[in-house]
Amino acid sequence: MGATGMAGTTAGGTLGGLLRAAAALALVLVAGCTSAQTTAPPTQTSSVPLTASPGARSPQPLEPDDWPTYHRDAARTGAATGLPDVGPLRAAWTTQLDGAVYGEPLVVRGRVIAATESDTVYALDAATGRIVWQRNLGSPVPQSALPCGDIDPLGITGTPVYDPDTGLVFAVAELAGGHHELVGLDAEDGSLVVRRDVEPPHGDPLAYQQRAALALLGGRVYIAYGGLYGDCSDYTGTVLSVPTAGGGTIDSYVVPTPRQGGIWAPGGPAVDGSRLLVGVGNGASTTSYDGSDSVLSLDASLHRTDFFAPTTWAQENASDADLGSTTPVRVGPYVFMDGKSGTAYLLDPNHLGGIGGELAQASVCRAFGAAAVAGMTLYVPCRDGLQQVTVSTPAAIRTGWKLPLHAAGSPVTGAGAVWVVDYGTGELYALDPGTGHVLEQAQLGAVPHFVTPTLSGSRVFVGTLNGVTALTWAPR
Repeated sequence: MGATGMAGTTAGGTLGGLLRAAAALALVLVAGCTSAQTTAPPTQTSSVPLTASPGARSPQPLEPDDWPTYHRDAARTGAATGLPDVGPLRAAWTTQLDGAVYGEPLVVRGRVIAATESDTVYALDAATGRIVWQRNLGSPVPQSALPCGDIDPLGITGTPVYDPDTGLVFAVAELAGGHHELVGLDAEDGSLVVRRDVEPPHGDPLAYQQRAALALLGGRVYIAYGGLYGDCSDYTGTVLSVPTAGGGTIDSYVVPTPRQGGIWAPGGPAVDGSRLLVGVGNGASTTSYDGSDSVLSLDASLHRTDFFAPTTWAQENASDADLGSTTPVRVGPYVFMDGKSGTAYLLDPNHLGGIGGELAQASVCRAFGAAAVAGMTLYVPCRDGLQQVTVSTPAAIRTGWKLPLHAAGSPVTGAGAVWVVDYGTGELYALDPGTGHVLEQAQLGAVPHFVTPTLSGSRVFVGTLNGVTALTWAPR
């Protein structure tokens, strides 16, 4: 397994068949849930033109219940505040779309924004699931046309981002032939405003997968690339940035390794002040350090300003046990990072430390996705369950409760609970943050790898292999 480690629907190739079979099942809800109403998509799909004319856009400020980016904020904390405490869950709605929703659904002014692997972006009414608008961007890439991989077809995989300064939703579509395009759609009506080619500067376009969530910083959209599941062909981990107005130069950072070094974690780059924190997967070298298996600090122009790599980087490169399977996140005065090897690190945000320069380390778990942060406590998505981790000063890491799961998706916090989906079984859990006790749970059916919930008001939204499902609860 390479830098994209388990980037699609399978865990080492073992879950794909089960999940595809489960996708045909009807939605079943438990723990006090009632049956959901299914809203079928329209038979006609609007396709966007090949060109668009960007221009000055009016700001569209965020509302309190909005969830505009992966894990709600640019720092990727996954924390929603001001929500009523969770009560018994019941089905609100489920809307079948034209493909799987791998990216986290967004919420913008009462609408759920979801993008599918069929290269279609949808806006759904958050209260009813009704399709407000949809825009198809072209034909996705069938798996048979790829050198490896396990998402079929491959369309929009990375979580989009909403920009309140322009009122646009940005997404990256992979189109037939392995072509990558950034689009900016008006969140009100789905009209096309921005469209740019965003190809990594090196390698085979078909070898790249845009799995990481998009990020915004200083009027630019940041796009990270890794490879396909199987780590095949010629690619190198890359971050691009494009002005939100659509024109101007495209900046780039390429990991200085001959091959691999994918930047693929679903949480994408985390914004930390005026810079980005980025996790990098395993690279090709096991002799001289090649910039892979690392946490990077990139400035707004994508110059590397700092980095950290474990002293075991060579062994991790050789065994695909790299650090880049999660997104770095700030917790108190530190940067926290965990990866495939199971070793977690605390880093000084002002000096990441280079090779072996961590402030503390501890054996935690093999982690994939993005942690949620609440004060000095993290909830880490481990391969075998959700792990509570507490950080203290002077720098120390301590593990707390653990919820054993088949495979933990990326958690979020809000409504007095920690929310996590077991993507191996399709079960959604709302947990007591202090004890890990199950407060509520519901069966969702087949969901993508590393799936993460979205919270807004008294609803939770989850992307599935069929579309989007919403559950609700009455305030306690």
